[in-house]
Amino acid sequence: MAKKKDWDISITDRKKLIEPDSREITIERQCDLLQIPRSSYYYQNKDPKKIDLEVMNLIDEIYTDKPFYGSRRIRIELGRKHLIFVNRKYVQRLMQIMGIAGICPKRNLSKSNLADKKYPYLLKGLEILRSNQIWGIDITYIRLKTGFVYLVAILDWYSRYVVGWEISITLDIGFCLEVLKKALSKARPEIVNSDQGSHFTSEQFTMLVTASGSKMSMDSRGRALDNIFTERFWRSLKYEDIYLKEYETVLEVKEGISKYMLFYNTDRAHQSLKYKTPEEVYLATN
Repeated sequence: MAKKKDWDISITDRKKLIEPDSREITIERQCDLLQIPRSSYYYQNKDPKKIDLEVMNLIDEIYTDKPFYGSRRIRIELGRKHLIFVNRKYVQRLMQIMGIAGICPKRNLSKSNLADKKYPYLLKGLEILRSNQIWGIDITYIRLKTGFVYLVAILDWYSRYVVGWEISITLDIGFCLEVLKKALSKARPEIVNSDQGSHFTSEQFTMLVTASGSKMSMDSRGRALDNIFTERFWRSLKYEDIYLKEYETVLEVKEGISKYMLFYNTDRAHQSLKYKTPEEVYLATN
């Protein structure tokens, strides 16, 4: 019988994804080229000593397949399928770092600020008839060989077209505001739907949405499947690209995701779209 593993190990700091000792190019210039804020390079995690990437990557796989799973079920699956026997608090801590939560979330990095305004879920029973009727925005964890990044994307629900995306090495709100600003410069949705995470309940984010003339909609608390189209997109991205490529650096994953987004939008035919591409459907009704 396989032995239990000791997961209390340290990992390489994510800042090594950038080359700090490069004589040819400064840290500031590297951040500019990667299009990530310099502040995120110097950002210090509250507890960077004992993050276990291998377990986080397995949690990511489980959650990608079953976004309705909470920490209790994920802990059980880690033991049953992977012979990793850890307590629930350990799983919750890793999920907190990853910014994810299941159907009954407790503490997590996407927990909303109680002072922020919550908006009702506007999409129940709503018929989706055209492009730019509903945009869904969400954040996901993207694994690397020696670290991880976060990806935010805006998806048009009618066409499945990715309107915009950004990556960041921290969960700072900046990359979410940036992707929304860029998307709104191209089109105006009728409704923007999100979860109740602190990024999307913040006044900075909701004011950008409402000032554009769009309505804000938020998933029911802990209802991952209220945003089912984006969850399906995350699954496609990870199984068709991220899990196959095993990117090592921020630059590599940024380039890889860029290529996948182009393929997904312009070349990947969807059965649900009668084998048209997202771009074809998006432009046809835009």
